[in-house]
Amino acid sequence: MSRLIARLDIKNNDVIKGINLEGLRKVGNPLELAVAYYEQGIDEIVFMDAVASLYDRNNLFRVIAESVQNVFVPVSLGGGIRSLSDIEQALTAGADKVIINTAAIKSPALISSAAKHFGSQCIVGSIEAKRVNGDILAYFDNGREPTTLKVSDWAVRLQDLGIGELLVTSVDREGTGRGFDLELYELMEKNTNCPIVVSGGHSEDSHIRDLLEIAPPSGIAIASTLHYRKQTVQQLRSVVESAACK
Repeated sequence: MSRLIARLDIKNNDVIKGINLEGLRKVGNPLELAVAYYEQGIDEIVFMDAVASLYDRNNLFRVIAESVQNVFVPVSLGGGIRSLSDIEQALTAGADKVIINTAAIKSPALISSAAKHFGSQCIVGSIEAKRVNGDILAYFDNGREPTTLKVSDWAVRLQDLGIGELLVTSVDREGTGRGFDLELYELMEKNTNCPIVVSGGHSEDSHIRDLLEIAPPSGIAIASTLHYRKQTVQQLRSVVESAACK
């Protein structure tokens, strides 16, 4: 059954949310929200530094270290991970997995080195996907910078480099509430064999049901629905369980 994952995008000391990864607004304290979602029964929590790559740093090591004192589910850290030492620092702080996008695009060898050094199970490849002139291309720097990489090709390359999981975010759907990008997910499902976490677009029960009809992903990352208290974790889980039983 698909894991329910709370996604916390963070700028400075605040959880933020926008549309298409832009127009960001503050929605809460990361430590308080993490504890709230844990107490509701979330399966996993993702902490993403939304401006780490832009400013060439990661500020979330402290957040991870503090959160794992009160949150006892797997946590992942993304944003600004550029080296093996960054990965080691994240894992030492308490992260179970690290999520890498920008550094993977700029230096793919980091992924293979990290997988060999730490194990594929804790290396997550992040793909920020956006439609451009009929193609779906990979972006980086939190969806700000384009590449010429088709997401299907890049997903296969990441898999070959040794990632253990893919976090696939639809920049086009992120924060819009228009539903998951099913075409994008089908593309990833068709071209890769690794577990996939889907992110971007949820706002209604039907969005989860439509996603699960294709094939249950490894995880479903939820942000706005939880942050704005539209649904609780328990309500979301009921939708996943009922859809899985059909």
